[in-house]
This record gives sequence, structure tokens and C-alpha cells, in this order.
Amino acid sequence: MKKYIFILFALFVGNMLFAQTDSIQIQAAADTVASVVEEVAQTEVAVAENPYKAILAEKNFTFNIVSILRGICGMAIIILIAWLFSVDRKRVNWGTVGKALALQFIIAVSVLMFPAVQTVFEVLGKCFVAVLDWTKAGSNFLFGGLMDTSKFGFVFVLQILPTIIFFSALTSLFFYLGVLQKVVWAMGWCLTKLMKLSGAESLSCAGNIFLGQTEAPLLVKAYIPQMTRSELMLIMTSGMATMAGGVLAAYIGMLGCGDRLMEIEFAKHLLSASVMAAPGAIAISKILKPQTEEVDNSVEVSSEKIGKNILDAISNGTADGLKLAANVGAMLLVFYALIAGFNFIFDKIGDITSLNTVIAEATDGRYTGLSLEFFLSYLFYPVIWLTGINGADLPLVGRLLGEKLILTEFVGYQSLATMIQTGAFVSTKSVILATYVLCGFANFASVGIQIGGIGGMAKDKAHILSEYGFRALLGATLVALMSAAMIGMFLV
Repeated sequence: MKKYIFILFALFVGNMLFAQTDSIQIQAAADTVASVVEEVAQTEVAVAENPYKAILAEKNFTFNIVSILRGICGMAIIILIAWLFSVDRKRVNWGTVGKALALQFIIAVSVLMFPAVQTVFEVLGKCFVAVLDWTKAGSNFLFGGLMDTSKFGFVFVLQILPTIIFFSALTSLFFYLGVLQKVVWAMGWCLTKLMKLSGAESLSCAGNIFLGQTEAPLLVKAYIPQMTRSELMLIMTSGMATMAGGVLAAYIGMLGCGDRLMEIEFAKHLLSASVMAAPGAIAISKILKPQTEEVDNSVEVSSEKIGKNILDAISNGTADGLKLAANVGAMLLVFYALIAGFNFIFDKIGDITSLNTVIAEATDGRYTGLSLEFFLSYLFYPVIWLTGINGADLPLVGRLLGEKLILTEFVGYQSLATMIQTGAFVSTKSVILATYVLCGFANFASVGIQIGGIGGMAKDKAHILSEYGFRALLGATLVALMSAAMIGMFLV
């Protein structure tokens, strides 16, 4: 019975996607004609009104010897940092590390240079945009005219949080039908054969491309109690380095801000960032904690299902999505309030010490005084340089990385969306690379989430998770920087 339901569902979704693709193509053609007319008549006005259109138009990929050398230098320093923090520097398997980095680099080059691969990612991006459109249909039913951004502007609660709920339900449905397991199994099998990893860690690493940092380990729940320290390190690092599908769709909507073409463009880069993070996590984690024990190379997905039937699966996914959306909303409220509190204190200190005036003059008005944003901007300045970002934009992206680490990537992407809308960036390259720098759940809160989530599946491994928690956080951050450095080599 389940097989026939799946076939009918697949046919239905296929027809919907084809129809969606056609409408997107028509819309894209119309937008292109309109863009040309506007450019001839009023180019500067068009850029000022819609910076997203300018970003899309200015994008350029080429070979530049300076960018390539800077990228190679950045990659070497990132590997050096990982090696310095390794628990066993002498036993690093550089063969496995090299293969993983090569795969990450191949994905980067393919996304930028090969039309066939670009088409694949663009199709996947259109699928995510289609999901956003479906979500809007449900949101319009609930909220009616409040969804009109021309009247009420971009309201985070209305535009983003419903996406998380719907995508969670959709993921549960695909998991119940067995679609997700098959995709993950195929990717896990490839990683196992290519890099000689254990089947369990390969599956979990591949699963993190689609699932969250606590959901992906459920694919190999039965194997976690027997996992080695190196396997656990990879599970933790890949969990923090990649993005779950639900929040990925939310970021697409956030950065695209209602513009279909820009949603597709950002979807492509966000998807490639998450896919690149999987082999990147393998490389960095195997440097931080080399595999020195025998492993099980069998690839078997846990038979555990989400729900007893389709409706039960959808209901469970919806309930989980609602919890996640509520958690995200509450977390953002608290963290933004804390930022305001810190900035109040910093501003008072700046007034007393006259630092506010000095900072405003030194930054040409970019920062009006002492603030958390100013501190983070320059704290991560040297690290961000490794990725090849334009010098004028380094403080901005440094601030975003700081917000991601100390707060959450949600805060980082929200700030990025605001920066793009206000035209804060000097270079288009910086905008695209920032999406890679912010990829993943690498923040201090995730350490606790993983210790609690994964530790709950194997309580006797909780002390190992606690021991390697901050190394995994460092590793995931380095993975994001590595992806950005690779992309930055060919991006002008």
C-alpha cells in the first residue's frame, strides 16, 4: 500500500514541480525584459531600489592569479590551525584528508564553472522556492492581508517561521516514505568507499545535508554506543558545519526577500555551501581527531520510522516544526534583546571614555561608537581575510561571523539580509562569500544541544562529547571558512 501511495505522491509532486519550473521560466523571462528596459532608462535608480538585482547582474566568475594564490594561502592556514588543535598530530591520515578536500574543491569548482552542475543546483533551488510558495499559500489562509509585504514590510514571524513548520512536516513525510533514507544511503555509501570511513559516520555526515544536527544521528542511532572517538568527532563537526533543510528554506526566503530570481540564486549557493560542508567536515574532523581504531564499513540506515502512517508522520513533523519555529523565534527575541543590552553598556562606556567619537571618525561613520558589532568586526578581521573577501567588507563579514558564533547563524543571516538591503557591501563577492561563511550551526549553543541530543542516545559517550564539543565547534567554523576560501578563488 505504501508503495502505491509513494508512486502517486511522486507523480503529483513531479507535475507540480514541472508546472512551477515553467512559471519560473516565464517569470524569469519577463523579469529579464523588464530589467533591460529599466537599465536603459534608469540604471542607477534600479540599483538603488533593488540591490538584489544588482548583485545578480554583477556576478562574475573568472580565473585571477591573485585570488587563487590568496585562496591557497587561506586553505593552508585553515589546515594548519586544525593541525595545531589536533589531539594526535602524528597519526593524521593525510590520504583521507586529501580526498575529502579534493571532493570539497571539486564541488566548489563544479558549482561555479560547469553549467550542468549549475543546472542541478538551480533545479534544487527552484524546488525549495516552490516549497516557499506552498508555504505562502498556507500562510495567506491564516494571516490574510498581513502577508502583504508592500503594506506591512518583511515580518519575520509571518514570512520565515511558517517555512520551518511546513518543511519539517515535508521532511517527516519523505522520511516515512523512505525517500530520504535512500538518498542518504547512496551518499553515505559513496563516502565510505571513497574515503574508507565507517558506514555509520558516513550516513550521519550525509544525512546532515538534509537533516538537523540532532535528527541526522537518528539515522545511525543503533550504532552510536559503539562509535569511536573519531567517529563521534565527525558526527559533531558535520552536524555543526551543515544546515538542515527547514532552516535552509527559511534562509532562502530571508535573503531573497520575496524576489523569485534572487531566491533561486541564494538557494543555489546555500545548497552548495551545505553540500560542500560534508566532505569539508570529514577533512577537518579527521585532522582534529584521527581515526586510529578499527571501524565497521557496513552501510545500514536505521529502520526507525517517524509515525505509523502518512498522517501520523505529517502530524509529528508539524509538531516538531512548530517546536523548532517557536524555539527559533524565542531565541532570536532573547538574543536581539541581549545585543541591545550589551550595546547600551558599551555605548555608555564609549561616552565616558570618548571612544564613541574616536570610533566614528576612524570608521568614517560606519560605526557610531563602541558596540558589540564593532568589537566582533575587528576581532574576526584576520580570519575573514583568508576567504578572499574584499578588504572594505572585512569588518562587516567579521561581525557576521562573530554573531554566528556567539549568538546563532539565524542572527547572522538576518543581519546579512539587512546589510544587503541597505547596500552596506562594497563588493558583490563579499555578499556571496558571506553566505558560505555563515553556513552551519557552529555556535556555542550547539555544543550543549549536541551533548544533550547525541548523548541521550548513548549516555556512556556523554563525557567524550563534552571533551570534544569545542573542538567540533572550531572544526565546523574552519569548514565554513574553507568553503568560502575555495569559492573565493574563482569569484570576482
